[in-house]
Amino acid sequence: MKKIFFFFFLFFITFSVSALELPIESKNAILYNLDENKILYEKNSEEEISIASLTKIMTAVITLENASLDQEVTITYEDFKGLYEVGASTAGFKYQDKVTVKDLLYGLLLPSGAEAAQALTRLIGKEKFYTLMNEKAESLGLSHTHFVNETGLDEEGHYSSVKDVAILFTYALQNETFKSIIESKSYTTTNGLTFYSTIERSKTRYNLDMDYLIGGKTGTTNQAGLCLASIAKESDVNYMLVTCGAPNDWSTPRHLMDAKTIYDYFISHYENQNIVEEGEKIYEIPTKYAEEEFIPVYAKETITKYLEKESSLESFNVTYDEKEEVTPFTKPDTCIGTIHISFLGEEVSTFDVYMQNKISLKKEYILFGALIILLIIFLIVLLFVRKKKNKKKRK
Repeated sequence: MKKIFFFFFLFFITFSVSALELPIESKNAILYNLDENKILYEKNSEEEISIASLTKIMTAVITLENASLDQEVTITYEDFKGLYEVGASTAGFKYQDKVTVKDLLYGLLLPSGAEAAQALTRLIGKEKFYTLMNEKAESLGLSHTHFVNETGLDEEGHYSSVKDVAILFTYALQNETFKSIIESKSYTTTNGLTFYSTIERSKTRYNLDMDYLIGGKTGTTNQAGLCLASIAKESDVNYMLVTCGAPNDWSTPRHLMDAKTIYDYFISHYENQNIVEEGEKIYEIPTKYAEEEFIPVYAKETITKYLEKESSLESFNVTYDEKEEVTPFTKPDTCIGTIHISFLGEEVSTFDVYMQNKISLKKEYILFGALIILLIIFLIVLLFVRKKKNKKKRK
């Protein structure tokens, strides 16, 4: 079922429903409604760019699909190789720490630990790990993506796009462990090291009113700028946003400010609205020879669409494909047709209609039938009398 959902998402993510321009500093962005699998906003979404530590989403995916969470790992000097020289972020693991793969995943995604990334790739083997990353990218249809490292540090041949990251992030969130880590505010490892979510820390430090933000992954390099992949929920609407290329200004979390600008715009201007209520009469099927002229059809469920506030809800349309004429002689539980409900030209629901109860024959047909029966009886009696008379004459 999850695979079906993911490829359903993959199909719809190619369509943008908004050419809106918003005052953001990020060079690349994509926002979509997770519930309807549609893009709401995008900016340079297919441009091939550096994505910094958003790379670690793929690092986590490959680990989760190829290693056991309980596997014990000893941190080595190799796990820190090259990190301090470039100022890469680390989670705080120390040489010869004995931790689990699960601990490393939390260190990878919450504080964005590069040593955790390198420790995880060491388990499988770096070259094999990179091969698996690119094979997974290809299988997911990430046509603007190529990986040459596990950390996201700027390197030739290492790139993606915000649209590809969105597809990858959606895929990763189907894994319950990944989703749980992304949504966590803190975590304490088996050896007592505590991690805190960089997103939660930034929200608190800069007093950002973003209670709708559930979680996500940050990243930054000189080339990539400030990056953010996040999920949010407000008024039963689930969103996902990926941004890259915000200015590297540590006095202000530009990536989070951009996220707030985008989320706040759509939360204030759009909402889920019921276009059809469960139990609402939506159609009348005509009958033949019946006392009842029509059979009413009622909506089987409430149908909700994400719409601009104050939108007209008069645009839903119902069509009926007849499979069988409805008459008093139609048997109960017979499928008599199919209802299609569309809104603004898009089909939003379809269901078969079954004959529930027998319907009454029209009185004139009953009277006519009774007269026919009487006529037949009369003719039978008449034939019988004549036959009897003929017998007497022969005698």
